[in-house]
Amino acid sequence: MHLEKYTKEFKYNWQLAAPVMLGMLGHTFVSFVDNIMVGQLGTAELAAVSLGNSFLFIAMSLGIGFSTAITPLVAEADAANNFKEGKSAFKHGLFLCTVIGILLFLLVYFSKSLMYLMKQPEEVVHLAIPYLNLVAFSLIPLVIFQAFKQFSDGMSMTKYPMYATLFGNIVNVFLNYLLIFGKFGFPELGIVGAAYGTLVARLLMIWYLWFLLKSKEKSKAFVTKIKFFQLKQSMLKKLLDLGSPSAMQMFFEVAIFTAAIWLSGLLGKNPQAANQIALNLSSMTFMVATGLSVAAMIRVGNQKGLKAFYELRRIAFSLFLMGTLFATCFALFFLVFHNQLPKVYVDYDDVVNLLDNKEVVGIASNLLIVAAIFQISDSIQVLVLGALRGLQDVKIPTLITFVSYWLVGFPMSWFLGKEEAYGSFGIWLGLLAGLTTAAILLYIRFNYLTKRLILSNEK
Repeated sequence: MHLEKYTKEFKYNWQLAAPVMLGMLGHTFVSFVDNIMVGQLGTAELAAVSLGNSFLFIAMSLGIGFSTAITPLVAEADAANNFKEGKSAFKHGLFLCTVIGILLFLLVYFSKSLMYLMKQPEEVVHLAIPYLNLVAFSLIPLVIFQAFKQFSDGMSMTKYPMYATLFGNIVNVFLNYLLIFGKFGFPELGIVGAAYGTLVARLLMIWYLWFLLKSKEKSKAFVTKIKFFQLKQSMLKKLLDLGSPSAMQMFFEVAIFTAAIWLSGLLGKNPQAANQIALNLSSMTFMVATGLSVAAMIRVGNQKGLKAFYELRRIAFSLFLMGTLFATCFALFFLVFHNQLPKVYVDYDDVVNLLDNKEVVGIASNLLIVAAIFQISDSIQVLVLGALRGLQDVKIPTLITFVSYWLVGFPMSWFLGKEEAYGSFGIWLGLLAGLTTAAILLYIRFNYLTKRLILSNEK
């Protein structure tokens, strides 16, 4: 195998993926800072943010998953120099994302009472509900922002959403500091302060990204003079056909991680807080794979528009290789530092909660060993999914994700995660099984489709 034909693509892959990674890492970094700030208040508060966010992540997965339909349509139109089709994909996508954002807010707002039925620790639920009310409302600007972001990605303008996200993160961290702890005369709102910071930051991110895109010649005509309510049924149908399965793919994966939060809650507040720490750390490394996945979607979408199927396959494999190399480095990092990393999240000087904090760190360090092992399968499954979205193949991958996470992963988490079995460690063994199954089956699907495209093109 001539490695060079893959490695020569690394530079351009990186140019496309790095801004997406930094933007996504920005989101996760804010969550990291939130968790550290909230962790100073106590393990119950940390578990409450985890429980509140578990509802939010499910809704976000549907909104963000749906919005990814915009990127391959815009990428294909951009490669074919078809302004009309590109603007139509963006406008209809923006309309649908706005409607979906409002529906998701209502869904989360009215489902929060489920927390009482889920046998979660009572002090945790009591803290989580006021936090969730505000964060649920911030779903509306988040999903609208996603429409602009996916459009930018489709135009290969990946750095502008990164700038907007980094700007939002700075605002969020600053407001969190003021409102969680009540600094400079602001009220001390605890975890509700973190929710206010998130809401304001998400509103400002939309404005800033729109302002950046309006200032650029390439995108100005797309994001101005949008006739929002002049809609075509055919384009709405196209976006729904592509977006609904993508939303379900993301939902199936996020929901199993959310199930891990709830299963941890059945074990108590300390296992739930430990789960949150391991989840937060592994989601940071996952953002690197997600950035490469977006690059795969854009590049495969472009090659599909050009009908260059040999190139499409070579470029996709260069991205798979790159993702595996990154994942291997992260796996080694987690293995070497699995005892040290969780200590960042808790206050060892807090004598009152010292036993709780030690238990949380002990559980989290074990979970990081499993997280190290699943770095590679998690990276491969998200990269191949991105490439399949670029091919606009979404229905079979949706079925694959359902089977992997809910027929393989979840039953294992459920059986192995009981207190009398392996507890938290068992829950994460189920996650590992689901991700590995998904990686293998999705790769088989991509391999089959691209070979078929090459053969049919030669005839």
